[in-house]
Amino acid sequence: MVIAKKATRKVVDPGSNIERVVDLGFVGEPDKVDTTVLDTVLGRELIPVLAPVAASADGGSFNVNADTFAGAIAGALKAKRFLLLTDVPGVLDKNKKLIDKLSAKDARALIADGTISGGMIPKVETCLYALERGVEGVVILDGKVPHAVLVELFTDQGAGTLIHR
Repeated sequence: MVIAKKATRKVVDPGSNIERVVDLGFVGEPDKVDTTVLDTVLGRELIPVLAPVAASADGGSFNVNADTFAGAIAGALKAKRFLLLTDVPGVLDKNKKLIDKLSAKDARALIADGTISGGMIPKVETCLYALERGVEGVVILDGKVPHAVLVELFTDQGAGTLIHR
């Protein structure tokens, strides 16, 4: 269903300013998604449970970050909404207050200026990736809050941060 390519990361040595590529082993990033099986399962009104393991083009296998994997699936399905549950209320501003709505452009600016930092960066980047692939809107919300998904889906104010194109 998902074909992945080897993930690499670049790091810059602060002393020499030399950039080098870090080998992450068997970590991959989604490259292509074939939704044929998912379309069949969803057409039968079943709920699929997917593991974020993907094949490589040459027959190997990669472990893919679960958020990234889910974003690739949501994008391939052109989902209306992609809900990304985490352990914080959503994207926070510099005063640690919840931002309830962001455009993709604003989200990129908040990453650039350091407002979005740490572990929230890969989550927001996954949201942007899903939006670029056709998802209408992505919501980051706190999965520890009782009924957060229901509040998000069935109320006007929602429960987290909506990121839209």
